[in-house]
Amino acid sequence: MDVEAQVLRAVAATGADYEVVEIDPALADTAAFCAHYGYDLAASGNCILVASRDEPPVLAACVALATTRLDVNKRVRKLLGVRKLSFAPAELTREVTGMEIGGVTPFALPPDTPLYLDARIRDLDRVIVGGGSRRLKLLVAPEALAAVGGEFVTDLAVDL
Repeated sequence: MDVEAQVLRAVAATGADYEVVEIDPALADTAAFCAHYGYDLAASGNCILVASRDEPPVLAACVALATTRLDVNKRVRKLLGVRKLSFAPAELTREVTGMEIGGVTPFALPPDTPLYLDARIRDLDRVIVGGGSRRLKLLVAPEALAAVGGEFVTDLAVDL
């Protein structure tokens, strides 16, 4: 089964309301997407896979709002208990999630991958996140992210 179908099944299984937004894959990167389709950066979540430099790497997925920067070197590193942490390269992201950068979503992640959510997301009515590919976005209630195992974390990201 393709990753988009897995993602849509996972978001539907949360029971939360959601909307599928089909987009031009060339506009999947958050700033371009928001500018073209009229979505607010402050309600747009970037799902980012992070990886330690250990072998095998310790992995986690993190969702931060587009108006913030994920605090990889302090907050996320401490959550994972590792010495060195960075954004996972595109190849590792694809290998682990089956998703391309620009389409990574909190839905249908491998079950052993922790999911951390910036606590500011909890205060939104809805947040738009990747849909598993560069041609889909999902507009979801924050509860849907928690329903797939997401943990809200204070100070996961810092303001830009």
